[in-house]
Amino acid sequence: MADDLTLAPDVPVDLDNCAREPIHVPGSVQPRGVLLVLHDGVVVQASASTAELLGRDVDDVLGSTLVDVVGTAAADAVTRHTQLPGDVRDRNPLLVRLPDGREWDAIVHHPPGAEQLLGLELEPADGPRPLSYANTFQLVRGSLSELNRARSLDELYDVTAREVRTLTGFDRVMVYRFDASFNGEVVAEAKRPDLNAFHGLHYPATDIPAQARALYELNWIRLISDIGYTPSPLVPPLNPVTAAPLDLTYATLRSVSPIHIEYLQNMGVTASMSISLLKDGKLWGLIACHHYSGQHAPPYGIRAAAEFLGSVLSLRLVAQVEEDRISAVRRVAHDLAGLVAASRDEDLPLTEALAQHPALLPIMEADGAIVRAQGRTACVGQTPPAPEAVLAWAAASGREVTSTDSLSADVGAGVAAGALAVNLADGDAVIWLRREVATSVDWGGDPHNKAIARREGDSVRLSPRKSFERWREIVRGSSPPWTDDQLDTATVLRRHAVEALYLRGLADSRAAEVLHRSSLPTALPRAAGWEILARYAPGDGGRVGGDWYDALCLPDGRLAVAVGDVAGHGMPAASTMGQMRNALRALLVRDSSAAAATTGLDELAKQTMAGEMATLLLAVIDTVSGRMEYVRAGHLPPLFVDPDGGARWNVDPGALPIGYGRGEPVTQVAHIPRGGGVVLYTDGLVERRGQPLPDGLERLRLAFSGPVATDLDALITAVRDPRSDDDATAVVLRRA
Repeated sequence: MADDLTLAPDVPVDLDNCAREPIHVPGSVQPRGVLLVLHDGVVVQASASTAELLGRDVDDVLGSTLVDVVGTAAADAVTRHTQLPGDVRDRNPLLVRLPDGREWDAIVHHPPGAEQLLGLELEPADGPRPLSYANTFQLVRGSLSELNRARSLDELYDVTAREVRTLTGFDRVMVYRFDASFNGEVVAEAKRPDLNAFHGLHYPATDIPAQARALYELNWIRLISDIGYTPSPLVPPLNPVTAAPLDLTYATLRSVSPIHIEYLQNMGVTASMSISLLKDGKLWGLIACHHYSGQHAPPYGIRAAAEFLGSVLSLRLVAQVEEDRISAVRRVAHDLAGLVAASRDEDLPLTEALAQHPALLPIMEADGAIVRAQGRTACVGQTPPAPEAVLAWAAASGREVTSTDSLSADVGAGVAAGALAVNLADGDAVIWLRREVATSVDWGGDPHNKAIARREGDSVRLSPRKSFERWREIVRGSSPPWTDDQLDTATVLRRHAVEALYLRGLADSRAAEVLHRSSLPTALPRAAGWEILARYAPGDGGRVGGDWYDALCLPDGRLAVAVGDVAGHGMPAASTMGQMRNALRALLVRDSSAAAATTGLDELAKQTMAGEMATLLLAVIDTVSGRMEYVRAGHLPPLFVDPDGGARWNVDPGALPIGYGRGEPVTQVAHIPRGGGVVLYTDGLVERRGQPLPDGLERLRLAFSGPVATDLDALITAVRDPRSDDDATAVVLRRA
């Protein structure tokens, strides 16, 4: 957590430097509980609250064994708790009884970077017992049903705020969502009727600095039961074992920043709790709970149930966002199909075919568009009087797809603030434009007045703002941002537009190569415990053929890998290859069966690509078990690499090539053990003029035998005929 920019522990914290405050090593805890730090069963550090809560002076506790401090029964229970496999934090809390008869929640963790130490927190036990998964589930059973019935993000937010407030008893519960810059917005709240509303207010990123957000990703729940607490210092301040301040990242009692305390006090808050909302392991937002009527300390069981609700909401958020995205993608797909069809209409120049289509603007929610192709330029909707500046901006990016929501006034000429461009070739492009949208943002207080001066004796210190009244700001100079799905749509449309250009007479070798490259995956998926390597090499003289490969994660969690070879060279082969590759992706997403997808591709080729032929090897791998199902449609067999360095072929019957199939092909099954792998390739890798094909296959087998090879380029060079005019492709999948 700490870095060279982190403040030293003895430097006073104010609003100027709070973003560098070492909040993970505050040197103190909240006094509602006790922290004991153990090394080899001996207490080496303890919080001063030990005296009040356990009736033992800190000096007496230091150097004592855990048995001396909490008794034999409790110490034995903690020892057994820590010796079980897995992360000890996943089993918290442990209910223990001390010799005086009082029951405590024991919460155990290993401090980051000091796994030889054991942090033991003791909080007075409260709430229903025993605390188990079943009991926790019962607390939130009704809440989960409400979450499952929600059909939109707004419903999810509202249900969560309401249910967490009912569960925890806080006066106000808010669902707080971050934007790309970590400014926050209150998207839902449940509160006491007499409290003013925060729903819809925004808060600047400085309210929750980066180091605090990092802690929220590691420790999902944090309680401040009394904002006015006096921190209980750790004794001694430096841990004797590490000679450094103790990292309290995982401590539930961790004392919080005085700046944050002052911030909450300025809001009138007397107790606070927050629950992290994560998306793909990153902080997406928070459930923020505020109390205004004194101390408030929900029992650990209630906190665990609330954390469970937060985890479920995180999963439902991801699912709902994906569901909404898929619905939008389906709506866009119809418009995209129309534009693609228009691009294939050779009766019109491509510029007019796209510019005249009614879906050109709606597909990107744009106000205008500029289309340049084949020496022609067309403008649709609201565009600058002279579009050359926008076209030059797009070309200067050097990217196939580029976008901005803050276009320079010189480029947009006062008409456009946002632009999304797909660069085709030789200055040709399709550019969508959006006009400026003056955004009204309601902040919880003036975000530009982040500090007030308060005189303290002869010094002036900086404090968090005190006013949280609604403050409205007008943001100008920007358009609504372009979404990731719109960028993906632009990428797909670019592929088809490039294809249309080449089909209209620009099918030189360079154009075909661009099309081929755009049809191959720009990045391969990652699967835990697996490595995927892929190479495509054009034939002698740079001739582009119909070789292709693909890899994608399927909806059921398995990994699909395909290698294919369309008959022929040049633009026709590259075009057919792109269509087959995209069609196979769609078929696999709909039905993860290798045989069903191959059959569907064969039927599609017969119906829409008459006369075309391609070979295909399609494998679907369970990355957990290593089970591999594959189908060969006229393609050479896969080469399996064993963990001991050997390489072998599977003897299996293949099917007829794509376009000439007869029914569903036979699915073959193999197992890739740990340390093993499989090689998929095209015939251009193993064929040599004047030599039998088995000789080339044997060269390939020998190349992948022996020690595991890591240089795929060197292996291809060693196996392939350097004079071959056929392109070659190889995909290597290895299991760790």
